[in-house]
Amino acid sequence: MSSPELVEKARDRVRLARSEGGENAVPGLVLERLLDPAATNGVELKTIVDKVDAGGRITPEEGLWLLTDAPLLMLGEMARIWQRRHNPEPRVTFVIDTNPNYTNFCDADCLFCAFYRKPGDTEEGYSHSVDELMELVGRSVDRGATTVLLQGGLHDDLSMDYYLDVIHAFVERYPDVHPHLWSAPEIGKMREVSGLTYNEIFAQLYEAGQRTMPGGGAELLSDRVRARISPKKQSSAEWLDIHRAAHGQGLKTTGTMMYGHVEQPPDIIEHLECLRALQDDTGGFTAFIPWSYKPGHTPMQRQFPEYPGPTVYLRMLALSRVYLDNFAHVQASWFSDGKKAGQAALHFGCDDFGGTLIEENVLYEADHDVSTTPDETIEIIREAGFTPARRRNPLYDVVETY
Repeated sequence: MSSPELVEKARDRVRLARSEGGENAVPGLVLERLLDPAATNGVELKTIVDKVDAGGRITPEEGLWLLTDAPLLMLGEMARIWQRRHNPEPRVTFVIDTNPNYTNFCDADCLFCAFYRKPGDTEEGYSHSVDELMELVGRSVDRGATTVLLQGGLHDDLSMDYYLDVIHAFVERYPDVHPHLWSAPEIGKMREVSGLTYNEIFAQLYEAGQRTMPGGGAELLSDRVRARISPKKQSSAEWLDIHRAAHGQGLKTTGTMMYGHVEQPPDIIEHLECLRALQDDTGGFTAFIPWSYKPGHTPMQRQFPEYPGPTVYLRMLALSRVYLDNFAHVQASWFSDGKKAGQAALHFGCDDFGGTLIEENVLYEADHDVSTTPDETIEIIREAGFTPARRRNPLYDVVETY
């Protein structure tokens, strides 16, 4: 299929998703007006500061100005105000977790991904049975993991029963480990192979024992961006509708963002506005986690050979903390942008240091390999001036303070 045909297919999915509902948080909320060159005319820093001090909500235009023009240290101070408002104690949480994958077969062909292999690849492709997967999980549990973040490619050969059997195996074999499973694109694949609605899928996942879902697959919730980096993947509206359905069935999820590729500043604000609007409706997001695109071995590497540095990362975090006033937590993605940047992030709005990631394969395939230990994480948090606290699961239940 040619590139123009893929783009048109993506646009068709957007139109279909909108016709099926989800109008309260569909993409296109603010993008058009933010693309106006005069969008930030009249924005005043004092007005923004007064709003932040009073716990008020900034507008999309004010968010755009903060992203493009605000002094970084002043933006960081505004983020700290919101950080303390949501989390008054000088405490930073982390979790001992692992991130194995059950298959790398995928038919989405995302241009930013180095992890996937095309279905039928007999040399490098794999798809683990439930028993094989539990063996991988067991190795990390033996090393102290209390949460397993499990995701994989979009593979037609896996039935709905496979996903349910994975959850049942988790509950039976590792009752003290929290299964933080799947992502919106995988839920979309479950719908394809099962014919079930999103509500029916989440009802079955919940009954089997799943309580949380990661926010993977969001990338940028701007369909003009998605048409360029992942034209075969679900639309922004579909991603949002899946999370809406998850929240409606009692699951908590996270919001994520991958920046540093084809997007422009208005796309960033569109993304944040979509998340903020859905959180207003459901309250189902626990945290927001942004990270930068890693180009190694990806189809987009030639066009974008480098990724944004820590200064851009800190600006993204601080802006997110100020904009997402209804999110309780913002996570420092130390794994994506380095431990020192992660440490600095604790002074730019973040109250959580993420996971220690005993196993990780997706960014590893893009030549990005960073690791840490619980002891090192505790020391990093202390050096930043905060009290380290270990959380047992993605619901932010603290089980130990150091």
